[in-house]
Amino acid sequence: MSRAIYPSLKDRLVVVTGGGSGIGAGLTEAFARQGARVVFLDVAEADSLALASELATLTPAPRFMLCDLKNLSALKSTLAEIIDEYGPVDILLNNAANDDRHSLTEVTPEYWDDRIAVNLRHLYFAAQAVAPGMRERGSGVILNLGSISWHLGLPDLSLYETAKAGIEGMTRALARELGVDGIRVSCIVPGNVKTPRQMKWYTPEGEAEIVAAQCLKGRLEPQDVAALALFLASDDARLITGHEYFVDAGWR
Repeated sequence: MSRAIYPSLKDRLVVVTGGGSGIGAGLTEAFARQGARVVFLDVAEADSLALASELATLTPAPRFMLCDLKNLSALKSTLAEIIDEYGPVDILLNNAANDDRHSLTEVTPEYWDDRIAVNLRHLYFAAQAVAPGMRERGSGVILNLGSISWHLGLPDLSLYETAKAGIEGMTRALARELGVDGIRVSCIVPGNVKTPRQMKWYTPEGEAEIVAAQCLKGRLEPQDVAALALFLASDDARLITGHEYFVDAGWR
């Protein structure tokens, strides 16, 4: 399949959170293949090193930086290091999340805090860290990854869905606040994307049920999400901000 090339993405500084596996790895590779300068943050060291090795022949090759996004001090210092070395961030892809299953009765206040830290809090503070450089330059793009899960009310994901619903509200609020400085903020809402992690949750029969509920019967893969992210991050989308965009094959 032929893929679009966006000249405006070449040499842009792109930061991908959770960029070492799954959808994040698809984002890292897609932007690197556009000629962007990609730095990806992840706590999964083995997967991230493997991805960095796989993409090492690209010019420029994406750079992996180990970072636990739940640790806001570490996140702030890592982003400061990137900005000190490369300059202001052009594009922030707030992707990192964890969809571990849980029931209402299992949730403790400590688990609540941990899941919100994993799935919502770091997106806000990553945006806070990169916004000054974007404001100074008068441009920038922040793309937040949401989820179809709360739109469908899927079971055993109440905290994850709470966080993902919050991301859409945060997207609209930040788009309004930062738009005056030329910064665009949008949200990508993936459907069920075929990744090694997702496949552990589904039997072949369960996977077939998802496809049957889609308007289009293809199986979503990370590159499908990346294709939307490339467009939204490019200058072609210069007046697109403040909304959610689904890539879910019409899952209802």
